[in-house]
Amino acid sequence: MTQHNQDWQARKNAAIPNGIGITCDFYARRALNAELWDVEGRRYIDFAAGIAVANTGHRHPRIVDAIRAQLDAFTHTAFQVAPYGSYVELAERINRLTPGDHPKKTAFFTTGAEALENAVKIARAATGRTGVIAFSGAFHGRTFMGMALTGKVAPYKQDFGPLPAEVYHIPFPTPLDGITTQDSLRALDLLFKADISPSRVAAIVIEPVQGEGGFNVAPPELLRALRERCDAHGMLLIVDEVQTGFARTGKMFAIEHSGVAPDLITMAKSLAGGMPLSGVCGRAELMDAAPRGSLGGTYAGNPLAIAAALAVLDIIDEEHLIARAETLGARLRQALAGFAHPRVAEIRGLGAMVAAEFRHPDGSPDPDSAARIQRRALEHGLILLTCGAYGNVIRFLFPLTIPDGLLEEGLAILKEAMA
Repeated sequence: MTQHNQDWQARKNAAIPNGIGITCDFYARRALNAELWDVEGRRYIDFAAGIAVANTGHRHPRIVDAIRAQLDAFTHTAFQVAPYGSYVELAERINRLTPGDHPKKTAFFTTGAEALENAVKIARAATGRTGVIAFSGAFHGRTFMGMALTGKVAPYKQDFGPLPAEVYHIPFPTPLDGITTQDSLRALDLLFKADISPSRVAAIVIEPVQGEGGFNVAPPELLRALRERCDAHGMLLIVDEVQTGFARTGKMFAIEHSGVAPDLITMAKSLAGGMPLSGVCGRAELMDAAPRGSLGGTYAGNPLAIAAALAVLDIIDEEHLIARAETLGARLRQALAGFAHPRVAEIRGLGAMVAAEFRHPDGSPDPDSAARIQRRALEHGLILLTCGAYGNVIRFLFPLTIPDGLLEEGLAILKEAMA
């Protein structure tokens, strides 16, 4: 029986709450690498990758085989009940891959928000402090601590208060808005004078490249200064790599661009190539601070997702996706600059985590141009995502496995949409 997008849309409207925002007006039937097909057979080029989840592409054969093999063994035991070696093997590999020469340990969870929640729990247990500092424009999830850490009210926080206490925000450097690294550091120092003593702060949480916030890149000098202040005051530095991790920025983790080693690092999204899996990796003595039984979850470290993650790490290594991210990002930047759209105020990012911000001639945000380009692109078979505090940024997150020909086809559609 032929299926139609409009029929599914009507059923969705009747069955699913409005609070779940959806970008595309079609319903997916199948996907492969950087392409999607809807229920009516129409093909789309995917420049979203499930919000940076499919860095290794949709249904990579290595990942499919790994999941299938695990299906033949078992699908769930709950690691806290009957453990399995693949969890330990993945933790060992993550401990080796994350920056820092110190001994590390890793715990696995299910979602990025869950990883952030547990990172804060670990930081508070390890320091005996409660305060947490985050940044304007940050996105750290939709759970209550995640919302509190997130630096954007609508739609993430509005109508959901009160939120957890002792969470503070300082400005993130954004050159287009005239906010410098020194402005951010002065705000931090003022926070210590006006609102909370550093002796009560457990951690500072930061994305090396803001995701939902607009792909704003944290300057290396800011990250180094935060590391110095954390060391001086006994605070922990938590780096959120949920969207930036696993080769997206031309490094395995974006924090590596700065040379700074965090105390705790959170990860999710492309860790398992489409399977729900997240993790917290950190200094061994900090990870051991939480009491027995206080970390975990029924589905945390699901064996199917663990199997997929082990395959993802192999693919990144064997297909040289870290170098591929740099190549793809350079091609995208070149194309965007060549399009010369008059409202593009800035092209920014690291590796293949690139965004274009749209502003009016007077410098004010231009979300209409971003939305119009996104809509036109979708009409011609190209999936794009917007982001930013004002929704005036288009971000590009195609799989790092995208073939050159498909990338060029997508860029041609983008050029027409921006014309």
